[in-house]
Amino acid sequence: MRYTVLIPARLASSRLPNKPLADLAGAPMVVRVAQRVRAGVSAAVRIVVAGDHPSIIRACHDHGIEAVLTREDHPSGTDRLAEASQVLGLAEDEMVVNVQGDEPLIDPVLVQAVATTLRDHPEAAMATAAHAIASTEDFVNPNVVKVVVDAKDLALYFSRAPIAWWRDGFSSGIYSLPSPAPLRHIGIYAYRVGFLRVFPQLAQAPIEVCESLEQLRAMWHGYRIAVHVTEQAPGPGVDTAQDLERVRALFLAAKGTSVS
Repeated sequence: MRYTVLIPARLASSRLPNKPLADLAGAPMVVRVAQRVRAGVSAAVRIVVAGDHPSIIRACHDHGIEAVLTREDHPSGTDRLAEASQVLGLAEDEMVVNVQGDEPLIDPVLVQAVATTLRDHPEAAMATAAHAIASTEDFVNPNVVKVVVDAKDLALYFSRAPIAWWRDGFSSGIYSLPSPAPLRHIGIYAYRVGFLRVFPQLAQAPIEVCESLEQLRAMWHGYRIAVHVTEQAPGPGVDTAQDLERVRALFLAAKGTSVS
């Protein structure tokens, strides 16, 4: 199975300016993401950073990471990947895995699993991942996106609300979790390249706008999303300066041996 890992990287960030170039143990964060994936998946996989600024491209090339320059005005990472797939000349029947540029602790096993899930579900245009929620705090947190799946592990719906709703158990409030455990969505995606290029042209869906969840656009237009359910929660990403310091501490604690 061959696929391309695309890592979107945008220099501007309201919460953490120049985030892709933030130093992690002597290398920019976006480089650490690419190195992490490269160290843990098949050598047949192509790993490319899709950046919006020449400084990102230079930083990647300085560390031996392939990178392509994309437009600055893309409204989302998906649009950036669609342009990158064209720049790279990827065929429509190929697969792309979107690994976020602020996930330097991404598990390479998860990357491979999401790609495999898409391969094994020919009826799906996309694949993603999820893991069981272990606390009621996460279940009710709107920043923790939930997903429900069918018998074939195809997504039925994504929501910021607590789903599935336990009719009898939640009648007086949410004090425990339903069984089976609800699933937390993990923000990693695999796409068929043909669909990746179509997606930015699809009209926004009312449910997408309501929930502020881009993947609902695909479902609203009738596309299926396969879900890989993993037992492992993902490592922490980097959204804020506090997140960056926490991940830096993890790199130092590991002395770079497991994350570089």
